[in-house]
Amino acid sequence: MSPELTFALTLLSRMAVTAAFVVTASIITERSGAAIGALVASLPISAGPSYVFLALDHDAAFIAQGALASLPVNAATLFLGLTYVWLAQRHRMVVSLGGAVLVWLGLAAIVRMTDWSLAAGIAANVVAFAIVLPLTARFRHARMPLITRRWYDIPLRAVLVSTLVATVVTLSATIGPAGSGILALYPVVFTSMMLLLQPRIGGPATAAVIAHGGFGLVGFGLAIVVLNLTAVRLGSVTSLSLALATCVAWNLGLWAWGRRKVLVA
Repeated sequence: MSPELTFALTLLSRMAVTAAFVVTASIITERSGAAIGALVASLPISAGPSYVFLALDHDAAFIAQGALASLPVNAATLFLGLTYVWLAQRHRMVVSLGGAVLVWLGLAAIVRMTDWSLAAGIAANVVAFAIVLPLTARFRHARMPLITRRWYDIPLRAVLVSTLVATVVTLSATIGPAGSGILALYPVVFTSMMLLLQPRIGGPATAAVIAHGGFGLVGFGLAIVVLNLTAVRLGSVTSLSLALATCVAWNLGLWAWGRRKVLVA
């Protein structure tokens, strides 16, 4: 199979998978609320396929090195969320999303210029969670408005997300392990959710979804640590499976904890 055909098939598959999950997550959010939608959105919907495709082309050492770059980017995504949550209370989608993406790009540039160790990446995440989770706490509760669905809603959502994914994948073809690790964690799902939901349910309700997503990113960060520690020792397939299991187990634990709080109340 030619490299051009391989790239085209990779691009199409990532566009289809990510679009399907993001559209599903947005529908779940509209029907079930911010907390459940955030649990779906914080799964490795985009980063997971990114690393799978990287593993097909590179060895386990490349994957482990990419994970070192991905870990501090997870912290950058938290600040993207914080920026959006604040801006979305008063501003339209263009300003809120644009400001959040600019913050992420700036932090990602800093990450790209730094030689990260595992300990430094973990420390960056601990500091980010300690800052962001308390600051977003008061924005996590917003009522979901009633939505009137139009026939073109789902196709339009899929096209928007697919376009965003295509842009990210195309750029990732020109960079090395550190750059790939950073771009693999570009928050395509969160930014897609902002893009799709704010025009439909408003800024505060969309911000509530993103604010809840911060807890899911804790599990995501743990999964990246698992990936870095196990990739060379166990191989890419096993390490990616363990990382996915870490994310799923963490989010299931968050869901069970939320259910328990509701039942106790």
